[in-house]
Amino acid sequence: MSAKKASLLEISNLHVSVEGIQIIQGLNLVIQLGEIHAIMGRNGSGKSTLANVLMGHPSYEVTQGKISFLGKDLFELSVDERARAGMFLSFQYPMTIPGVQVGNFLRKSVSAVNESKLSAKEFRVLLKEKMSNLEIDRSFLSRYVNDGFSGGEKKRMEILQLLLLNPKLAILDETDSGLDIDALRLVSEGINAAAKDSGCLLITHYQRLLDLVKPDFVHVMIDGKIVKTGNAKLALEVEDKGYDWLEV
Repeated sequence: MSAKKASLLEISNLHVSVEGIQIIQGLNLVIQLGEIHAIMGRNGSGKSTLANVLMGHPSYEVTQGKISFLGKDLFELSVDERARAGMFLSFQYPMTIPGVQVGNFLRKSVSAVNESKLSAKEFRVLLKEKMSNLEIDRSFLSRYVNDGFSGGEKKRMEILQLLLLNPKLAILDETDSGLDIDALRLVSEGINAAAKDSGCLLITHYQRLLDLVKPDFVHVMIDGKIVKTGNAKLALEVEDKGYDWLEV
């Protein structure tokens, strides 16, 4: 009899506080390889807190609970170790890095995170392919990271990193916010391409993203807890009814 395969991500009874205020209160979640999970909820429900805790943001204090990633204790891994192990976070509000060119940033990011070293030629071929998929002009590479970028350009920059790094788990925090319909289509195509061989945790307010990226599971988060889990139909119910009917 074969041993049970370890979950990609397993969160058990997670409690998290910020400056003494409890934000996440007993959250449980399991993600298997190849699954797309969407988390919905009002502002302040703890969605972005969860994303930041998973990536190791120092401002968030885990007061109780366990998280394992690929069978290992996540809390024993530093932020860079989490990235090298295959975890990726797309920020809700991507930071601007003046003076750092996009091309250099992407090349060094891939080199630092991925164990398999690409030659300069292999990286250029890969970069050209992914930029073409996202309809990003080559002039993008000489600009400074997110400096003067529109909202859509910032989000496409995040998805370009996702496609280049090819993580095992993508945590995407409101990647769809501020996008017009064309940018949303391109970003969604990138997410779908990345999710084929990995796991994905989508944090979103909007059904429009889930029309293009079909989730296997939808979770509703209220007051730091997941109060209901369902399939894609749950997101439609939330869009139609709001969150009041799910209050516990």
